[in-house]
Amino acid sequence: MDWLDRMNRALDYIERHLEDGVSIEEAARAAYSSAFHFHRLFHMVAGLTVTEYIRRRRLTLAAQELASTQARVVDVALKYGYDSPESFAKAFRRLHGIAPSEARNPGVRLKAFPRMEFQLSLKGVHAMDYRIVEREAFHVIGKVLDTTTRDGENFREIPKFWNAGYADGWIPRLESLTGKMAMGVVLPMDPGQEDFSYMIAVEAGPEMAGDEWTGYTVPAASWAVFTSVGPLPGAIQDVIRRIFQEWFPSTNYEHAHGPELEVYLDGDSSAPDYRCEVWIPIVKK
Repeated sequence: MDWLDRMNRALDYIERHLEDGVSIEEAARAAYSSAFHFHRLFHMVAGLTVTEYIRRRRLTLAAQELASTQARVVDVALKYGYDSPESFAKAFRRLHGIAPSEARNPGVRLKAFPRMEFQLSLKGVHAMDYRIVEREAFHVIGKVLDTTTRDGENFREIPKFWNAGYADGWIPRLESLTGKMAMGVVLPMDPGQEDFSYMIAVEAGPEMAGDEWTGYTVPAASWAVFTSVGPLPGAIQDVIRRIFQEWFPSTNYEHAHGPELEVYLDGDSSAPDYRCEVWIPIVKK
């Protein structure tokens, strides 16, 4: 069974359980995957998290039910997993732009998000350079940004975090303290969650953290290391997408539940030939 069949089996499971509770762990099991890998793969391939997909599907069905029946708003809210009419109304308005009670008004416009299906897309025209590296645990120190995958917010906030770090001088100070270049560390999020933390850090012992810096231990792991060529941040963001959209589906590896690293090298990061690396923790399927 290839990855397309597995991911579509997961979609089948989600669709069957929109009314009685969807478990990310069960969806991942349908895809023969760990929950963490399923969550990351779904997000990078579909362009939205599995949590957001479930939310949109439930609100689509809820709107259809409100528009075509006399069901009470509170009953529809509970049916599609909301604890209160207030939380349902807030989510409904965010998606559809109107209150749930307005869904029955003649001529009202509602948004519909049909069920997804994963299909084959021919990619891989350009080769992806990578190597497998085994590395023991090591410690880093730096500063942390709390961000979210909702609406691609992380792709906007993380570059701003780097720019602010250079403008405020704390990244150069961190690098001069250790003599090493700063790296990006994507801390692992729990399956089904959209919020996560991103760290700009350098490798250093925990005794160097002090009051200013946050410490974190990167666990021992097997890493797939990919080369990114091109100006930042576009080039490295493209490589990260390709890892999940092309590399993982075509290999016998899956994402280990661990941090991801962006390892930056000397050079002009705005140059078309700038080279850096993406380190992804992996395990055999």
